[in-house]
Amino acid sequence: MTHSDFAIASDQVLERQLGAHCLAETTLLDCVVLPQKTGYLARLFFKSGTRFEDISTPGATVSPNRSGNAVAILETPIANPADPVMLKIQGQSFSLTAEPAETSLFAGLNVLLAIRNGESPETAASWMQYHVTQHGMQAAVIIDQAPPNESRFFIRELRNLAQTIEGLVQVVVIHSEIPLGQKGLPAEAHPVNVQGAPKRDWPEPPPIDPWRAPLGEFLIYEIIRERFLSDARAVANIDLCDLLAGQSELNIFDRAVQASDKYIRLLGTQTYPWRVRRNQDASFADHICTPFDSNIRHPRWCIAPDGYNDSHIWHQSQVIGAIAEPTQPSNFFRSMVLRHPTQKISHLVAKGSLLESPELLALSQKHLGGNPVRMPEKKRLSHSSVGTRTSVVTAMKNEGPFILEWLAYHRVIGVDDFLIYTNDCTDGTDALLKVLQDKEIVQHRDNPFRGTDTTPQHAALQAAQEEPLIRNADWIICMDVDEFINIKCGNGHLSDLYAATQGANMVAMTWRLFGNNDVSEFSGELVTREFTRCAYEITRRPHQAWGFKTLFRNDGVFKKLGVHRPKGLRPHLWRDIHWVNGSGHAMPQKMFRSGWRSTIETYGYDLVQLNHYAVRSAESFLVKRDRGRVNHTERDQGLPYWFRMNNNSEEERSIQRLIPELEAEMARLLDDPDIAAAHDYTCLRHRQQIDELKKRNDMRALYQEITGDRLRRLSRMHAHFCTNVFLSGPDVIPDELTQQDPAGDFFFTVPRIESKA
Repeated sequence: MTHSDFAIASDQVLERQLGAHCLAETTLLDCVVLPQKTGYLARLFFKSGTRFEDISTPGATVSPNRSGNAVAILETPIANPADPVMLKIQGQSFSLTAEPAETSLFAGLNVLLAIRNGESPETAASWMQYHVTQHGMQAAVIIDQAPPNESRFFIRELRNLAQTIEGLVQVVVIHSEIPLGQKGLPAEAHPVNVQGAPKRDWPEPPPIDPWRAPLGEFLIYEIIRERFLSDARAVANIDLCDLLAGQSELNIFDRAVQASDKYIRLLGTQTYPWRVRRNQDASFADHICTPFDSNIRHPRWCIAPDGYNDSHIWHQSQVIGAIAEPTQPSNFFRSMVLRHPTQKISHLVAKGSLLESPELLALSQKHLGGNPVRMPEKKRLSHSSVGTRTSVVTAMKNEGPFILEWLAYHRVIGVDDFLIYTNDCTDGTDALLKVLQDKEIVQHRDNPFRGTDTTPQHAALQAAQEEPLIRNADWIICMDVDEFINIKCGNGHLSDLYAATQGANMVAMTWRLFGNNDVSEFSGELVTREFTRCAYEITRRPHQAWGFKTLFRNDGVFKKLGVHRPKGLRPHLWRDIHWVNGSGHAMPQKMFRSGWRSTIETYGYDLVQLNHYAVRSAESFLVKRDRGRVNHTERDQGLPYWFRMNNNSEEERSIQRLIPELEAEMARLLDDPDIAAAHDYTCLRHRQQIDELKKRNDMRALYQEITGDRLRRLSRMHAHFCTNVFLSGPDVIPDELTQQDPAGDFFFTVPRIESKA
């Protein structure tokens, strides 16, 4: 540690520097001389992980209870502060002298210990003014991570500003000596004078980066404590972007003194402005919002040094070895736009998650003199959903043969309205849907995606939001024609599900991936009867296996439709969300804004599951691949897709209890000759498309592969494969593995590569 001549200009704000030595390939961070009852003690701080077997010095001992891989401290007695410390490392001898600690600067004072991450002098002055006025702070030690020249400018400006803060006694700003990447390690530049260290002209930047070591070291807080803070009344560790919350009774420093040998836990909450005024820099007073769905808390501490054990280690997030005071932690607010400057708040946080905090608003207006930009007043939409009228929105292309079963099934379980968008159909899908619309069974629309940058599915959902059928619905779900809502409670109807979920306004229905059940040819049989094998309930891989679709009440909590769940949460209404999974258990708050797949904590199938017949027969899959996707249009639905989605692990027939009702509704629809003719035509065109595709070499090769014994066996082995296998495709799996019957705990993985589809 060296005293800078620059700091002599003012005793209120002092500059200090830290450097590090590379001694025989061992990094010495600092050497501090401490007074003892008799003589003095030199405490040497080494880089984390230093091997003491390579170091020797007369009378040296490892600091009691402070050894270990991350805590590398040696102690050796000396008679006088100016006496050298003799040190031998890997056979090389060194002589060290160090200046004594400056603990008298902060003796008896309430001190904030902070890291500066680029905050301006004005921000630092506001930070000190607030804590002096509101929390009894008297002094600060600021560890500045900026290069020396930038840090010196900060110190110069801060010195002028600090003079106006009544009650501020002392500030020390500490920075590293040598800028990042500067070559050479001149001995005279170091705080510790080392004799015996060879002078070298490094051809590359030095092996130690003095900008980050010791400032970036685990022991930096211990070094600062020994240098400055061991005689302080109390020390609180927060950063320059942090503000302590208001105190109801004792301030944080008084609490630490009362806690004696314990420390006070501090927990920081991330805060944000709603908006920063144009051409103005952000300030503490702008930060009046917090994200409702974030559980991030930054741990810090406050301690009275006189009461703590010398074996404890000061660390950024805790005092290691010490006991935290058992009462409620004190809070502080982390001003994130000061920590990460930006004019666009959305670069740091989803604005849809922000809520205005009354506590922060009061802090801004009453204690910081702020006039922050307020959040606009939010109101619920006028539509009030209290009934059970249910609408489905979907987008299709060339799905003709499968529409009637899907439609009949969902009419049976209680869906009232269907809004169907199509594009570029060549199999009679549009003609069938026109007939069904004429019969007032569905609403059919041409997909408006052409001429936009939007995928067909997203274009359909955007357009659907303006449709009366959707605007007036009580419940809405966005789903595809290969998905069937399989309700397992009551009689299998939506009314049973609504009753069982006990007032929920959102139900996440997790997929069960149904495979082709070893069916190769398109037969025209009911999908729900023909395909009965699927993934196990606990199937975490591939990641699509636990995707979900959300049945939600149209009550204005969200702004728009989404593929898997409604989007655009109105954050002021987040408490109105009662979202359950397929077993009726509450979904976590962190999912409220985003998320489309279940986890081991959130999956559930007791009340409802979504049967996802993603591949159907091998022949029908050829048509699916040829027509392309309605969402991820740039991705091929080839062999990797079949491998991922064709899961035949176990038999599952629970949906078939509704087949009698389904067949009765199908028969009723087909009694209409117009509907029957249109349906028959789509089946004929589907058959013709299959035959045409099988004449193509690429499609014929794909068909032969997906109907082969190897892929059939792999469709029953998904539980044994890691995510990387599904990303890589079936070719990475050894042939011999497909001939085995692996044990339940067998697991096969490969290095990660880019997905093929």
